[in-house]
Amino acid sequence: MIELFSYEFFRNALWAALLASITCGVTGSYIVARRMVFISGGITHTSFGGIGIAYYLGLNPILGAAVFSVLSAIGIEYISGKTNVREDSAIGILWSLGMAVGIIFVFLTPGYAPNLMSYLFGSILTVGRTDLWLMLALAAVVVFFFVYYYNTILFIAFDEEYARAHRLPVMVFKYIIMSMIALTIVLNIRVVGIILVISFLTIPQATANLFTQNLKKMMIYSVLLGVAGSLAGIYISHYLDIPSGATIIFAFVVMFGIAKLVLNLKIRRVVKQEILTRENY
Repeated sequence: MIELFSYEFFRNALWAALLASITCGVTGSYIVARRMVFISGGITHTSFGGIGIAYYLGLNPILGAAVFSVLSAIGIEYISGKTNVREDSAIGILWSLGMAVGIIFVFLTPGYAPNLMSYLFGSILTVGRTDLWLMLALAAVVVFFFVYYYNTILFIAFDEEYARAHRLPVMVFKYIIMSMIALTIVLNIRVVGIILVISFLTIPQATANLFTQNLKKMMIYSVLLGVAGSLAGIYISHYLDIPSGATIIFAFVVMFGIAKLVLNLKIRRVVKQEILTRENY
């Protein structure tokens, strides 16, 4: 196991796992707390449109995905807040549009169609230094923003009417947070891919939510669970020679199952103890 650290690709994968756990742990906790999982799924699949356009124009696919995702995230907030279109309908429209645009432009790209498997399913072992620097910059921005404006974010997440009554810039914060979520999704496409990134944003957070309702603690627990699941997935995928992204998500699901089982056993033990106590009295 120790000899793996001599390889640069493995060290890069570990750093990517740490940074992905930070960004997904923080933004994902906000997503789960506000029950926005469907929104993040829409942004995730919409990013494929940016990848297709970037391939057609000969640009960096990640750059195309970032621009397309941020615009889509802002568009979802604007459409659902300023028009009569329901939020789930707006997400479904942009979700379908993004996938359709991506497929069309990939088909129109001259020459052989590019291999999109790494973008659809991810490969954390192929993360390079440029990806790591971008992920580090995003992690720093996300952590600073959520720490500095924590109380405002808390009001918006759980009591938006209270925030509006106190004249807080609710829409500005919602646009900023949605943009951060979009960038988190895009930069983690290389880690677990478009198809699986939604799991990175929800499963560790759902596991943390089993043990705490406090948003701050939920973020911290989600980061720790993300790191643990990512490391387990990387080691297992390396030794079994199976896709790393899917293995990481599988590790997350196993962790959730174990946590749920432990919690259920604890609840049964408490209930049984209460019943015995009442019978003795």
